[in-house]
Amino acid sequence: MKIYKIQIYSNALSKEMNIAIYVPEEYKDVNLPVLYFLHGRTGNENILQQLKLDYVASKLIKEKIIHPMIIVCPNIDNSRGINSSINYKEVRGKYGMVHLGLYEDYLIKEVIPYIDKNYKTISNRENRYIGGISAGGYIALHNGLRHQDLFSKIGGHMPAIDMSYADEDECYFENEGIWKKYDPISIAQSRDVNNLKIYLDDGNNDEGRFYIACEKLYGILKEKNVDVKFNLFEGHHNAEYILANLEKYFKFYNS
Repeated sequence: MKIYKIQIYSNALSKEMNIAIYVPEEYKDVNLPVLYFLHGRTGNENILQQLKLDYVASKLIKEKIIHPMIIVCPNIDNSRGINSSINYKEVRGKYGMVHLGLYEDYLIKEVIPYIDKNYKTISNRENRYIGGISAGGYIALHNGLRHQDLFSKIGGHMPAIDMSYADEDECYFENEGIWKKYDPISIAQSRDVNNLKIYLDDGNNDEGRFYIACEKLYGILKEKNVDVKFNLFEGHHNAEYILANLEKYFKFYNS
């Protein structure tokens, strides 16, 4: 396997941004599907190796359990992946620094085109997937549901979804209208969801109790006949939970 650590300049954010990319070395000359996998609130692009995404993917590919794929882990700061401010800025929040800016534009309009241009991808929605953990799971869900033309599979792994605007504990959203614009439950209620596979999961001892929102989102999607799965596994809201279930995630993206 080959891990690329790169920087690209983001016009949306007016700064350099880090990206970690996994490419199965034996398939480096073959066009491959791409999984965009997003970190949580305190994480960064190093999730690729910290959570052993590279190791587990290589193992499953070697055992022919999954087909080879490229994995892209962009740094998205502590941003919720939304367009929260025209100009990039940092503000002090309840749990540390919060990053505001055009983060949705950064991911959708800059990262994806850059990867498709510079790596051997199969650049269509059928072979492009998005997933993430915690806040990254929330980002994967709202981007996947809002940009169904770009992604065919969405994974929300212990996704940090609040049940209401009043539950929001940081300063990402200027008002409730913007919160609803990006809230996966509100999006699922208000939009058609076509030809998507969605995987939701959480630990039964998740400290944030995000399984409540997962179950509600699952019910809405199921009523719309979406191909969606919801799994409540043993575990807490931590890295150990993700590591215990990572093989299941890869099998979903390969399904």
